[in-house]
Amino acid sequence: MSRLILFNKPYGVICQFTPEAGYKSLKDFTPLPGFYSAGRLDADSEGLVLLTDDGKLQNRISNPEHKLPKTYWVQVEGLPDEVALDKLRRGVILRDFKTMPAQARLLDEPGSLWPRTPPVRFRKNIPTSWIELTLMEGKNRQVRHMTAAVSFPTLRLIRQAIGAYSLHGLAPGEWRFSNMQPPL
Repeated sequence: MSRLILFNKPYGVICQFTPEAGYKSLKDFTPLPGFYSAGRLDADSEGLVLLTDDGKLQNRISNPEHKLPKTYWVQVEGLPDEVALDKLRRGVILRDFKTMPAQARLLDEPGSLWPRTPPVRFRKNIPTSWIELTLMEGKNRQVRHMTAAVSFPTLRLIRQAIGAYSLHGLAPGEWRFSNMQPPL
């Protein structure tokens, strides 16, 4: 039977079990052998990572053909207007491709948000705001490239959900087994 772990990856942790100089890894947080990450987040991103002990399930979750939506909370520099949000909704042209349409809306700062270490840079004369962005694809650093393309650079990026799985109730560095049936 497949097992699935929901893990809230802290800032500065790499999404692999093999240690790398200067970074903590998944091995520092999940002591169970035989689990693998189903998808990745870069070290500068935080939030939900799914781990499984089943290779077929790992492929099902991370393969773009299966189109599990991924929802992100994105703190950006500035105050995005409806024009910028609409560009995100229609798809943004990046260097070598156009992104698929995304769901995008302004979001109040999430009440369940934890402080980040180190804190996000603060600039007195430039406001920040939050966007909830849901993608059906996930290329390397795509959210950061998308917000920059509409002139609102990402300051903080938290993956809040993958499909029906969410961060709800998980502090940074915490994990738990999922009590839901894995997507097959």
